[in-house]
Amino acid sequence: MRISELSSPGLRQPCQDHHLSSLLSQIESSIKEAEHLSPQSPLWEGLSSNLRQCLAQLSQLAPFSNSFKLQIWKLSYRLWNACVDLSNSAAIKCPSSAGPQHVELRQVSADLLSIAGDVAGVPSPSLKSASFYYKTGLMWHEMRRYDLASGCFEKATNLTSKIECEGSSDREERKLLFDLNIARSRTAWEISDRNVSIALLNRSKKLLDSSGSYRSLANQFLVFGKSLLSKDERCENNEALKLMNEALELCEKGLRRALKTTEETLSLKDLRDKTLRFVAAVHLNREEFDNVIKCVRVLRDNGGDQHPSLSVLAMKAWLGLGRFGEAEKELRGMVVNKGIPEGIWVTAVEAYFKTVGVAGVETVKSVFLGLLGRCSVSASAAIRVVYKVVGDGGSGGGEGSKMRAKLAAELAADERVVALFAGDRPGKERTTMHAVLWNSAAAYFKAKDYKVSAELFEKSMLYVPCGVETRILRAKGFRVLSLCHLGLSQLDQAQEYIDEAEKLEPNIACAFLKFKIYLQKNNHDSAISQLQAMMSCTDFTTDFISLAAHEAFACTALPVAVAALSNLLNFYISGKPMPMSEVVVLRTIITILVQEPGHEQDVLIFMKKAQTRIAEIGPDKFFEKGEVGRRERNWIATTSWNNGTRAGEAKSFDLSAEFFRLASFFHGVVVDGEAEGNDSMVCKSMILTVSAMIAAEKQNKVALLDSEVKQAIELLDKARKMLASLSAGNNLVDCQDNNMDAYFHFIYTFNAYELYGRLKDSGSQQLAVKSFANSKACKPKHLLQIGLTASQGPQFNPEVATFTLSACLSDLLASPAPDYQNVAMIIRRLITVAVVYRGDADEDAVYDLYTQAYRIMVGLKEGEYPVDEGKWLTTTAWNRASVPVRLGQIEAGKKWMNMGLELARNVLGMESYKATMEDYVARFEKKLPKHDDKQEVKSMETE
Repeated sequence: MRISELSSPGLRQPCQDHHLSSLLSQIESSIKEAEHLSPQSPLWEGLSSNLRQCLAQLSQLAPFSNSFKLQIWKLSYRLWNACVDLSNSAAIKCPSSAGPQHVELRQVSADLLSIAGDVAGVPSPSLKSASFYYKTGLMWHEMRRYDLASGCFEKATNLTSKIECEGSSDREERKLLFDLNIARSRTAWEISDRNVSIALLNRSKKLLDSSGSYRSLANQFLVFGKSLLSKDERCENNEALKLMNEALELCEKGLRRALKTTEETLSLKDLRDKTLRFVAAVHLNREEFDNVIKCVRVLRDNGGDQHPSLSVLAMKAWLGLGRFGEAEKELRGMVVNKGIPEGIWVTAVEAYFKTVGVAGVETVKSVFLGLLGRCSVSASAAIRVVYKVVGDGGSGGGEGSKMRAKLAAELAADERVVALFAGDRPGKERTTMHAVLWNSAAAYFKAKDYKVSAELFEKSMLYVPCGVETRILRAKGFRVLSLCHLGLSQLDQAQEYIDEAEKLEPNIACAFLKFKIYLQKNNHDSAISQLQAMMSCTDFTTDFISLAAHEAFACTALPVAVAALSNLLNFYISGKPMPMSEVVVLRTIITILVQEPGHEQDVLIFMKKAQTRIAEIGPDKFFEKGEVGRRERNWIATTSWNNGTRAGEAKSFDLSAEFFRLASFFHGVVVDGEAEGNDSMVCKSMILTVSAMIAAEKQNKVALLDSEVKQAIELLDKARKMLASLSAGNNLVDCQDNNMDAYFHFIYTFNAYELYGRLKDSGSQQLAVKSFANSKACKPKHLLQIGLTASQGPQFNPEVATFTLSACLSDLLASPAPDYQNVAMIIRRLITVAVVYRGDADEDAVYDLYTQAYRIMVGLKEGEYPVDEGKWLTTTAWNRASVPVRLGQIEAGKKWMNMGLELARNVLGMESYKATMEDYVARFEKKLPKHDDKQEVKSMETE
C-alpha cells in the first residue's frame, strides 16, 4: 500500500458509515418491495439479483458496529418474514409459484445474518443464523438442488461447530444440531456420498435425548436401507441389512427410554415392526428363507403384527424352502384376512403361481373365486390373475399349458368375474381382458391347438358387449371361431359361426371361409356357387380367387379349382393389372385337368382360348418376353403335342387332330424377337394332324368333306415345304434323332398319296412317292407299306404299287440278309398287280417275275424261302399252262409247266406233286406229235 493511501481509522469512519447506511437503505428498499410482492409477481428474479449485489458490497465493509449489526439483523428478519408470508400465500393460491427465486431470497436473509455476525443483546446469534441456513437448505433439498442444499447445511454446521454436543443442555440447540446432521446426511446420500452420510447419522447418536429423536434417526437408517434394497444387488442387500439392524437397535433403545403408554412408544413399535418386515424382505432377496420365517414369527408372536405383507413374505419363504403346502396355507389365509389390499393378494397369487406352476392352478382358481365371494375385487385384479394363469399361450405346449388355458377360460367364464366388467365404467379393463384371452387363443391357434384356441376365443367373446360399435369385433370373433372348428373338422359348427359373422359383417373373409367349408364338405356345386358370391363382395380382390384355387387343389376338388381359375381368366380381358400372368393361369388350369382322364375336351377348350388370346394381344404380351416367355410357349406347345399323342393312343382321333393342329400353331409362335418358331415340330404336328383326320374318318366311317380334304392338303403342302428346307440342312442317314426323321417323311408321303388319290390326282401321287423313294429318308419297310396300300383297296394305283414294290424288292435283295418273308410277299403282290392291271397283255412280265422268284429260291436252304409262298408260286405257274394248252399254244403251255416243275423242285414238301408233274410232262411230250387239240393240263390246287 502506498503512503498516500494510508489514513487513520478516524478519517475513514464517517465515509464508511455513510456508505454502509446507503447500502442498508438500498437493502431495506428491496425488502420493502419483497414485502409487497405477490406469488404471481414477475419481480422475483430482479429483486434477488439486487439484494445479492448489495450483499457483496456489504461483506467488504465488515466489521460493523453493534448498531449496524442490529440493523442488519432486523432487515434479515424482515426479509425472512416476507418470504414466510409469500410462502403461505402461495400455498393457498398458487402452490407451484414459489420457485427457486423465493428460496434464493431466504438464502439472502441467512447470508445477512452470517455477515452481521454476533450482536450484543441477541441470545445465541450463531444458532439463529444456523437455523436460517438449515431451513433454507431443507427447501433446496426438496427442490432437488442438492449442491445448494449441501452448501447451506455446511454453513449451518460451521456456525454451530463451537457448540459442544454432549455438554449442551439447551434442548433447542441439541435438536437443531440433530436435525442438521439428519438433513445433511440425507443430502450427502442423494449426491452418492454414502460414507459421509452414514458418518453423519452415527454422529447424531450423541445427540439422542428423546424417543422422538431415536425414532427419527432409526427411520433415516431404514430409509437408506430401503433405498439400497430397491437396487436388488447382493452387495447392496448386505449394506441394507446393516442399516436396518442399526434402525432396529435404535428402536429398541428408544423403547427402553420411552414410557409404555405414550404415543412415542406406539410409534417406535410401529417403526420397529416395519423395520423388521424390511429385514425379512432383505433376507428374502438374499434367499435366506429360514431367517424370513423367523422374522415373520417374531412379528406375529410378539406384537401380533397382521400387516398384509407378512403373508406374502411368509408365502414366498415357504415357496423358497419348497414347502408348498405351507405356502398354500398362507395364500388361503389371505382370503380370510379382509385387511389385505387387493394389490397385495394379486401379487401373492402371481408369486405363488410363478413358483408352483401348473400344480398350483387349481389353488389359484379357488383362492381367486374365494376372494370374489369375500370382498369386492376390481376388474384389473381379475385381468392380472387370468393373465398369470394363462401364461404365454401355446408357446410352452404340453398338457400343463393346456390345463392352464382351460382354467383361465373357466375363470374368465365365471359369472362373478364377468360381472366385474359389466357396465360402461370398466370399458378399458374389458378391452384388456378381451385382449389377454384373444392373444393367448391366437398363440394356441398358431400352434395348431384348435381345441384350446376355440375355447379361449369363445370366452373372449364374453368381454365384447353387444352393440353397433362392437359389431365388427364380434364378427371377427365369429370368423376366428369358424376357423378353429374348421381346423377341428367340425364343419357344422364352423358353418354356424361363419353364418353369424356374415350377418354382422358381410365381407370377402366370410365368403371365403364359407367356400372353404363347402370344400371340406365335398360340396363342389356349392363351392363353385360361392365363388360368384365372393366376387360380388365390395372388398373382393382377385387374390381371393387365386387362394380359392389353391385351396380347391389342396382338397383335390379339381372341378372347383378349374372353376376358380376360369373365373380369374375373365379379369384379364379387361386389361387390368393382375398379380400373375394370364399364361400362368391357363397353364395351371391345364395342369389340373390333365391329372385325371376324361377332361380332354376341357383341355382342348382352354388350349383354344390360349390360341385366341395370343391372336388378340400378341405372343409377347401373352407369354411375356425373355426366357420365361419361351419356356411358357414351349410348355403349352409340348402339352398340346402330348395330349394329341395320348388321344391318338386312346383311338380318339378327332381330339388328336385338334391337339396336333394346336401344337403346330403353338410351336410356330415367335416370342421375344425370335427369327422363327420350331419348324421341325410345326411340320411334325401338321403331318400328325392329317394322319389323325384320316384315322378319324376311318373310325367314324364318315368321309371327309371336300373342304376338309383341301384343308388337309394345304397342311401337307406346308409340311412338304418345311420338309424340303429341313432335309436340306440335315443328314437323315447319319442322325437317328434328327428333328425331321425318316418316319415323319414317310407319314407325310403316305398321307399325301391317300389324299391325292381322293382327288384322282395320280400324277401327284406318283410324284410324292418317287420323291420319297429318292430321298435318304426312304426305307424298304416304308416302300413296302406304300406298295401294299397302292396294290389293293380304294387307293389302288398299279404304277405306284409296281414302282414301290419293285424298289423295295431291290433294296431287300441288296441287303446281306434279306427278309425272304417280305421278298415272297412282294413277289406275290407284284404278280397279282401285273395280272390284274395288265392281264394277259404282258405275260412276259409276269413270267419274268416267276423267273426272278425261281432264281431267288435256287441255292437257298430248305425252308429259308417261305414254303407256303413257294407252293403258291409253283401252283399258279403250273395252272397258268392250262389256258395256252387249251388254246393250242403248246409252247406257251410247255413253258409254264416247266416253270412250275422247276419251282416245285425247290419247294420243301412238294415231292409228291413233283412226281405227278414230271409224269404228266413226260406223257404230254409223247403226245405232242399227234397235235391233239383236246389236251388238257391237270390243274393243281393252290394253297
